[in-house]
Amino acid sequence: MEASPETPVAFSGRRIYLLLKRAMDVIGAMAGIFIMAPLLIIIAVVIKFTSPGPVFYRGVRAGLHGKPFRILKFRTMVENAESLGGPTTGTNDKRVTSTGALLRRTKLDELPQFLNVLTGKMSLVGPRPEVLEVTNDYFGDEKMILQMRPGITDLASIEFISLNEIVGNDDPYAFFRKHILPKKNALRIEYVKNWSLRLDVRILLQTMIAITKKVRR
Repeated sequence: MEASPETPVAFSGRRIYLLLKRAMDVIGAMAGIFIMAPLLIIIAVVIKFTSPGPVFYRGVRAGLHGKPFRILKFRTMVENAESLGGPTTGTNDKRVTSTGALLRRTKLDELPQFLNVLTGKMSLVGPRPEVLEVTNDYFGDEKMILQMRPGITDLASIEFISLNEIVGNDDPYAFFRKHILPKKNALRIEYVKNWSLRLDVRILLQTMIAITKKVRR
């Protein structure tokens, strides 16, 4: 008789998948850091000498089971940008530096998250982490999102790869909460319900294709 999701056999299979997923995360993150090391150093130097402030942005996000952690990104905005505006970046946001605009367009600002992956705070693929103000309002199936380790990319990242262009300039955070967040969460829930190694690989490939198309535009 076929085992149900609650049986020990199914639980064991899910545990094996999680171990394989973690192994893929560690190997992928280490490979990414090794291959990208020269580029990471160049980006860090350029940020340091073109804009006052730290090299990295360390914003607080909700991680696995809603536990807060600090996400690492290359800083793309002026120092203390969050005190000058909301958490969502709009079109032609004046807080974004000239170097930051290029990093955002190419998604290179996300590369330091390989370190988050190595420390176990994130995965290569998983629901993109949100600020606590957003996740504290999760209800129903949305709470399912926090049962998986957040990722560098997911289905929503691909769908909304040009998010700042979509939200515009007229209160981008409010627009995001009302029009974008429900769609992103629906995709996150879809991922959690259907997660598999095959899906992870597919999302990674689709992400690389989407970034390539975005850069060429």
